[in-house]
Amino acid sequence: MSGPADRSAPTPLVLTGNSRLVIIDVQDRLLAAIDGAEQVVARCELLARAAHRLGIPLAATEQNPAGIGPTTARLATLVPLRFGKVHFAASNQGDFLAWAAAGGTVLLCGTEAHICVLQTALGLTGLGLKVAVVVDAVGSRHPSDKAAALDRLRHHRVELVTAEMVVFEWLERYDRPEFKELLRLVK
Repeated sequence: MSGPADRSAPTPLVLTGNSRLVIIDVQDRLLAAIDGAEQVVARCELLARAAHRLGIPLAATEQNPAGIGPTTARLATLVPLRFGKVHFAASNQGDFLAWAAAGGTVLLCGTEAHICVLQTALGLTGLGLKVAVVVDAVGSRHPSDKAAALDRLRHHRVELVTAEMVVFEWLERYDRPEFKELLRLVK
């Protein structure tokens, strides 16, 4: 029987040792049309900084980077590993899939919620991977598209979380040396 201190028991929490973060298609030419783009970028940045500080695997995807451009500069320096893609679902890209399948919950944030985020989440889930979408770090051109995407993801049992949930689950406790630094980023 597992107790509170038994770390071998399965947990629905997103912990540092069992997750990886993917920032999907946060590219300037796409961001220009995204409703709430500043919040999407800010929450992606919070997650990227926390992941970097806590040693959590982190990558970004870029839709047609030759035509649309690279990951926005605000995030690019935080995310050295980037996967260019032609499919809307990053799960259809072999190099990305190998990275994503390397272990743990795959946390998704970025754009657009109803296209690339949705298709990647459903693709990874269909392959048996555990996926969570960070609802305050995804966006679409139209709020109704984002809402429909989140409803559909919920229907398909993709976990929906917030950036702050993720950061505090990664931290687990207040006496970690990174706590104060990450708390400043959250506030």
